[in-house]
Amino acid sequence: MDNGSNRFRVIFMGTPEFAVPALRRLMEGPDEVLAVVTQPDRPKGRGRKVVAPPVKLEAEKNQLKVLQPQKVGDQECIEILKAMEPDLFVVCAFGQILPQRVLDIPCIMPINIHGSLLPKYRGAAPMQWAILNGDRETGITIMKMDAGMDTGPMLLKRSLTISHDTTLGELSREMAILGADALMEALDLLDKGLLKEEEQPDEGITYAPPIKKEQLKIDWNQNAWQIHCQIRAFDPKPGAWTLIEGNRVRFFSPMLIEGESDKKPGTLLEVGPDRLVISCGQGLLGIRQIQWPGKKRLNVSDFLRGKTLKQDIRLG
Repeated sequence: MDNGSNRFRVIFMGTPEFAVPALRRLMEGPDEVLAVVTQPDRPKGRGRKVVAPPVKLEAEKNQLKVLQPQKVGDQECIEILKAMEPDLFVVCAFGQILPQRVLDIPCIMPINIHGSLLPKYRGAAPMQWAILNGDRETGITIMKMDAGMDTGPMLLKRSLTISHDTTLGELSREMAILGADALMEALDLLDKGLLKEEEQPDEGITYAPPIKKEQLKIDWNQNAWQIHCQIRAFDPKPGAWTLIEGNRVRFFSPMLIEGESDKKPGTLLEVGPDRLVISCGQGLLGIRQIQWPGKKRLNVSDFLRGKTLKQDIRLG
């Protein structure tokens, strides 16, 4: 720790847009950001153009040193990190597992910003699973990292309400800000010697594994609320989909509609003017936005100007 103008010497590890607010807060605060470690640039999109991670772009705007190791546990990377003599690692959606020899580098501790109220939803996709399961509350846990998967002691927890129609994109933006705020609160407490470690309880442990491709396909035999949650959990990306006339079509902006239908699940009951209505295993679901393969995401009203859908066809 530096007794001069800076509190802590920090190496930040993160990759997606979710991690950018925490990096910004660190740069604005009293701590010294020694370097940023992020994933390598990778090809994306249809053109497979090589794109830099959002965290790298933010770091370069602020003239920070950037490291992009294929494996953060490689000896060359370890030596570089050790030479900087950090007090802390701050890790937020980095995307690589940190082996013990990396976790041992900081003088004080490695800290992680995790997107759930631990011990619930340990793993890679906590926000998606919270929405998928219809949870009405989630939050951020600031934790001390160990070699397990999100098993380390908790340092600070802050909760957040998930509304009835919250999408993954909306929740991610809110959680990113909450995570940045919680991080700075935890560092303030650490600076004052008031930050306490709390072991995670054995009760209530659940997991949030990476989302598999087959989970994106809508099963119309589920009830309307389950499908409502599924669509929101994958909005904006990668998008929950169903088959229409052999085309893999993504649905967004769902709404629950009162009533039941005696038609088979997946039957298109109503077309337009501003929604599609589909029968489910139980209940009815409205869809207000749609994305045809190779096309932009559109409101149903705009989509129907260029495409005709027949009532009573079966989806999926």
